[in-house]
Amino acid sequence: MSGVAIYATMQAGNTNDLVIQHMPLVKRIAYHLMGRLPDSVLVDDLIQAGMLGLLEAVKKYDASQGASFDTYAGIRIRGAMLDEVRRSDWTPRSVHKKSRMVSEAIKEVENKKGRDAKDSDIAEHLGITIEEYNQILQDSVGCKIFSVEQLVESGGDVLEEGEKDAIEPSNILGKEKFQQALVQAIKQLPEREQLVISLYYEEELNLREIGKVLNVSESRVSQISSQATLRLRSRLTEWLDEGSIS
Repeated sequence: MSGVAIYATMQAGNTNDLVIQHMPLVKRIAYHLMGRLPDSVLVDDLIQAGMLGLLEAVKKYDASQGASFDTYAGIRIRGAMLDEVRRSDWTPRSVHKKSRMVSEAIKEVENKKGRDAKDSDIAEHLGITIEEYNQILQDSVGCKIFSVEQLVESGGDVLEEGEKDAIEPSNILGKEKFQQALVQAIKQLPEREQLVISLYYEEELNLREIGKVLNVSESRVSQISSQATLRLRSRLTEWLDEGSIS
């Protein structure tokens, strides 16, 4: 549906039709996010939050800003779900702190060696064992908001707590350069990390299915995905620290 058609529909007061039409989108996003969240998160809670996000999208969408309604609604829905998850995130601050520490270590190792930092490189830099390093990655998965999607939607700050401002169409368009940089950063990830990101976000496989493709355990897929996100954050530091994203 074009932006003009959607705007006309909304102006005519047929918002219910628009909401009903996009309810499958809410469910699809909810079940996709569930693959990255702990068992304590209920899909019904995500769907409920997503429906509120959809209603907000219908209420605030402005076709003149240039973003399509599907794009705008998708981000509103995901944002509402992630806000709900964030509100119930009881992850200890120590886990967030260790995740940031790993991200900084990746950046320092890669700047020093001029290549992708390996697990062993990062563990050695931190003065910990591989087992301890893998546990940090596993714990990071439990942060709940730990994902590439959150990296995009929050302007990159996947590890900090606190609510984010609502995303308007103009803000979406203003993030284009950052998203382009993110795409390039993903393409430069180590092969296995890039494959995990691709299988999850493009092919929409869950962690168990990805594990079967790679012939590794589901927990190992979680660790690889966590490391990929931390590596991306370390490589996009200039964007995040300089406030380049509106």
